[in-house]
Formats: sequence, C-alpha cells, structure tokens
Amino acid sequence: MKNSFFVKIFCGYLFVVIIILAITFPLTFKAIRHHHIDISTSNLKNLCNTLKLKISPLLENNQIKKLDTLIKVLGEQLNTRLTIINPEGIVLADSEKDPTLMESHKNRIEIIQAIQSGFGTSLRYSASVKEEMLYVAMPMENNGKIYGVIRTSLFSNEINTLLNNLKMNIIKIAIIIVVVLIIGAFLFSRSVSKPLNELAIASSKVAKGNFNTKVFINSGNEVKELADSFNYMTDQINTLFTQLSHQKEELNSIISSINEGLCVINKDGAISISNDSFRKTIQNDSVKGELYWNVIRKTRFDELMKKVRCEQNSIVDEIELNDRIFLCSATLCSNEDDIVVTLHDITKVRNLEKTKKDFVTNVSHELRTPLTAIKGFVETLQEANNNDENMHYLDIINRHTDRVIRIVNDLLLLSKLEGSPDSLELEKINLNNLMENILKIFDQRLKDKNLALKFNRDDKLPIIKADPFKLEQVFINLIDNAIKYTERGEIEISLSHNNETITIEVQDTGICIPKEHLTRIFERFYVVDSSRSRKLGGTGLGLAIVKHIVNLHNGNIDIKNIPGAGTNFIVTLPVSHS
Repeated sequence: MKNSFFVKIFCGYLFVVIIILAITFPLTFKAIRHHHIDISTSNLKNLCNTLKLKISPLLENNQIKKLDTLIKVLGEQLNTRLTIINPEGIVLADSEKDPTLMESHKNRIEIIQAIQSGFGTSLRYSASVKEEMLYVAMPMENNGKIYGVIRTSLFSNEINTLLNNLKMNIIKIAIIIVVVLIIGAFLFSRSVSKPLNELAIASSKVAKGNFNTKVFINSGNEVKELADSFNYMTDQINTLFTQLSHQKEELNSIISSINEGLCVINKDGAISISNDSFRKTIQNDSVKGELYWNVIRKTRFDELMKKVRCEQNSIVDEIELNDRIFLCSATLCSNEDDIVVTLHDITKVRNLEKTKKDFVTNVSHELRTPLTAIKGFVETLQEANNNDENMHYLDIINRHTDRVIRIVNDLLLLSKLEGSPDSLELEKINLNNLMENILKIFDQRLKDKNLALKFNRDDKLPIIKADPFKLEQVFINLIDNAIKYTERGEIEISLSHNNETITIEVQDTGICIPKEHLTRIFERFYVVDSSRSRKLGGTGLGLAIVKHIVNLHNGNIDIKNIPGAGTNFIVTLPVSHS
C-alpha cells in the first residue's frame, strides 16, 4: 500500500514507453526498408539509362556474343546483375547465367511494365539464381520502336544486410533510450509519490488526533502548495479543536451545575446527554445510550415524547417519578431531531397548593356552621327588635354575614372544581333554550336598572354534550357581572358556531376594565375596584369559577375591552362535545 502510487506511476510510464516503442520500431523499420528499396530502384533506373549508350549499338547490330561478354564484365564491375531481353522475352545476355539456358522472360512483371509504360520494377524470388531480387527494367527503343529491354537487379540479401545492421544500431539506441526513460520514470515517480506518501502518513496521524503533525517539502511545485495548505489546515483544526474542547468543558460544566434534571434524546430514542440531577432523579447512573422508555417507564412521559415529535413543538406537562412531581419541559431542536428534556421538581409547590386547598376547604366548612348560626340569630333579633337604631346595625351585620356566606360557598365550589376536574355530569344541551331560561332570572333586575337585553339566537346551533348545572353557573355569573357594572345601555347575548366551536358572547355597555387588569381578571379574589365590589356584594371568586368550569369543558374564555362601549366576555366551547 505504501508504494502503490509510486508503482502505478512507474508502471504506467513504463507501459507507455513500451507501447510507443512497440508501435514505432516496426513502422520505422518498414519505412526505412521502403525508403532503401526506393533509393535502390532509383539507382538501378539511373544505371539502366547510363548503360543504354553502351549496349544500344551492339544490340542494334545484332552482336549478341559481344553484348553478353560486355554485360558480364559490367555486371562484375558494378556488382549488379544485368540482363538484356528482346521484345519477345528471349534473354540475349545476362551477367550471371548463360542466356541460352534461361527461359523466356516475356511474362516477368518488370518486363511487361517496361514495354507497356516505359518503366518496370519488381521485388520477387528469382527462379534462375534461387534468391529474392529487386528488378528494374527499361525499354530500349529507336524511332518509337522497342527493340530490347535492359534489366538491372540487386540481391535482396544485400538490402537485408544493410537493414539488419541499421536495425541493430536502432535497437542499441532504443535500449539506451529505454534505460534512460526508466531511470527518469523512477526518479519522476519517486519525486511525486514520496511527498504524497508523506502527506498520507501525516493525514493518518491527524485522523488519529495528532493535530501538531506537519509536512515539509522542498520542491516548489503544486505538491508544496498542497503541503503548505495541509499544514495550515492542521493549525486551523488544532485551534478549532482547542476551542471546541473549551466550549465542551464549559457546556458540560453548565449542564452539570443545573439543579433541574436535563437530558437529550436523539432521533432513535436513546439518551445521548444527561446531567447529575437527571441521573439522581431517575436513580440510575448508567443512562447514556439507553432508550428512554427503558429508563423512564412512564406512559405519560412516552406520550409526551411522541407528541413533541408529532407536533414539532415544545410541550410542558407534569409527570410523577419516584413519588415526586416534576414539571417536564420537552423541546425539539430546530436543526436536529433531538429532544431536550428538563425536569423541574415542583413537589413542594404542589404539596403547598394541596395544603392551601385543604385549608380553604376545611376553613370554609368550619365557617359555614357559625355563619349560619349568626345569620339565624341576626334574623331572630331583627324580628324581635323594634328599635330603629338597633335595626340599622342588625341590617349591616346581616348584609356582611350574607357576603361572608357567599364567599364561603364560592370557596367550597371552587375547591370542588379544582379537586375533581373530571366530575362533569354530561347531558345533551340546547344552548338556545338554556340561555332563554337563564335570562328569565334577570328580568326584574334589568327592569329595576332600566337596562335593555338583546339576545341573538343561532337556530342552527348544534346540540352539545355538557354539564348543564355548571354551564348555568358560567352564564349566570357573566350576566350578573354585566348587570352589576352597567348603569345604562344594554346587555347583548350572542350565540354563533362554526365547524369546530360554539361561541357565546356576553357584551355590556358598562365600565371598561383597565388594560393592566385584563391578564389577572380570572384570578381568585382579584377585583378591579375593591370598594365597588364590596358595595355590589362581589366575592372576587365568580370569574375564577367561570374559568375553571370552561376549562373543564375543554373550552376557552377571553375578555375584550371596547373603549366607550363596555366589556365583552367570549366563551368558546368545542363542538366535539356534541
């Protein structure tokens, strides 16, 4: 693996050299052979033209013997085979053989070409001398009439010998070139692979966490730029890693110091991060990597996690773990699929609330008996007393006794609603009819204050399933408040619905509730104007009771100020109760 890059470069370079030589040498040898043959052919052609001057007189005078003798002498001197043939193909003279013993040359290719086109050549095997030869033939003519053909020829072994000597020289040169190229390929491959191997080794060290690794290359090419970039990269990674380590330590320190239990649940449902408080809460020190349903075996918690993923939103709910009550907040991270869960121990708060409720309930029960007795005695004294001054004080005592009794009754009702949230006695209800029956209760009070009542029915209102007694309390409280705090004008009751909800609006033309009081108006004992409330007999618990009843029906109540026109209470109930 270490030298694989070097081997690939070297072998590839060598392969290219071999392919080039394998293609170049045969083509070179072939080209040289053809070139040499062309030169030899040209030389033989020139020789034919030269010999014509000496041979023509003898051939024209039919001096055949002298011609044969001359041809043999010239052939020996020129080291070239010479042959004279007449137009009929009969050999008249030859420098190598006895012409009388030679067969007709009429069908020789070079002879045919010479007679037809004025020049003929052929490289073929000679039957007379038993060797391959190069032939060149030219016609001898007088006044346009061919009277003979002169043919010159060379043995091909002479050409082959020359070519073989040339081939050996070329091979020697090629071997030297190949050796030089191989050495060059080796050095080049090594110069390329060595720095790359150093970079590979350095990268391996960085991958194992050694960010101080450096690569130093002396060459001035792109590899050195790569090495410099690598060194810069390791410096940056080292800096970033140091920063991340510090940030991780700070984050771990912050998470550990949080009193509330904290954990992070990944997309697979496994706990990836947790703090000491969380592990103490669930009484398990080995939670990392564990599935949350194996760690917290609570159906409510599992439903909470599934709801967060389904709704892609933050959800807060209460769960009980190891006999303690926790406010569980689950938030889905926006950039990942992790859920961050925090557990805030509210056991003391809930116990305190329970103690307060029990106290209010017990005190209310204890107060009912003496208050009833006081009211009875006051009424007895009123009947038996004829003194006007005493009657005045008895009336005051009776009025305040009634107010305390109403407060006690409202406290008992509120405690009951808060203590038994599921105790609804559901029936099918027509809200139009229910509202008409309630409004009859207030006929006299409306006449006494000279107030108009406007009731906007919704004849298509669906039948809903609700607790009629508790809904009566809601609307009686709202209408009672509207009449109390309206001195002139009208009370308007409106019913409407859509596919999902039914809306009941109670609007008056009385005093507006100051804006700063709107957020607290539904708190128990909270009154905007305490003196006015006492004067009108208010307990400060009516709207708190209204809100609890509406919440029990999975509804919602809102309040809007209408400047110069009064206050509008809006109750929304779900159609799903129908």
